[in-house]
Amino acid sequence: MAFNSRPQRESNQMVFGIRAVVEAIRSGKEIEALFIQRGIGGGLIQELKELMNEYQITAQQVPVEKLNRITQKNHQGVIAVISPIVYQKIENIIPEVFEKGETPLILVLDSITDVRNMGAIARTAECAGVHAIVIPAKGSAQINPDAIKTSAGALYKIPVCRHDNFMQTVRFLQESGLQLVCCTEKTQDNIYTPDYTVPTAIVMGSEEDGIRNEIIRISDHLAKIPMFGEIESLNVSVSTGVILYEAVRQRTPPAP
Repeated sequence: MAFNSRPQRESNQMVFGIRAVVEAIRSGKEIEALFIQRGIGGGLIQELKELMNEYQITAQQVPVEKLNRITQKNHQGVIAVISPIVYQKIENIIPEVFEKGETPLILVLDSITDVRNMGAIARTAECAGVHAIVIPAKGSAQINPDAIKTSAGALYKIPVCRHDNFMQTVRFLQESGLQLVCCTEKTQDNIYTPDYTVPTAIVMGSEEDGIRNEIIRISDHLAKIPMFGEIESLNVSVSTGVILYEAVRQRTPPAP
């Protein structure tokens, strides 16, 4: 689904060194991941941390050995990965969808950490006409070249919204008039029960932990995919395709 806020292409790259990372943040680069050597200090590090607070960027504190495995260059204890896409804000996208006279269909991914699953899901979502994908800032797969490749370029086309306060973002979707449909095994209702012709946010959880309980508790519908074989579950990217295309089926006018 095309919007003026379509993600822009950028080269995927790593930035090494404290000053270089500081300038990358100040220039508005999207930081996909930030690694800081555990225990490092100094004036420049303090400046970096202040910028991190200002731009709401989180970092992983790691041993120097990990940084040395990433690069042999003089990293000064800091390495940043620049995102290949520009993240959007769901607060900007929802009004655009309504203004266009369209019915929002949003995909919320709760802690999907596998890069290839992320890419495959984005490809299906773009094909299904999903207006945006929402992910948490922590505990989500990196949008890197592998994810882009697996998505067949869909991650360049569909807006991806990364938010620090994930629960607040989910509540915003509800407050904006979207129903929350959680795809989970914790229910007797199947995915064919909800009415997807109304504004909808479909929530998918990780294969390991599922959807967090805080979202389950506030959801409007819990829906599971009927299973008839001996294998108990589907891959999350396959499950996403199944429920998205039920929404597509309901939203597609019957052939004349």
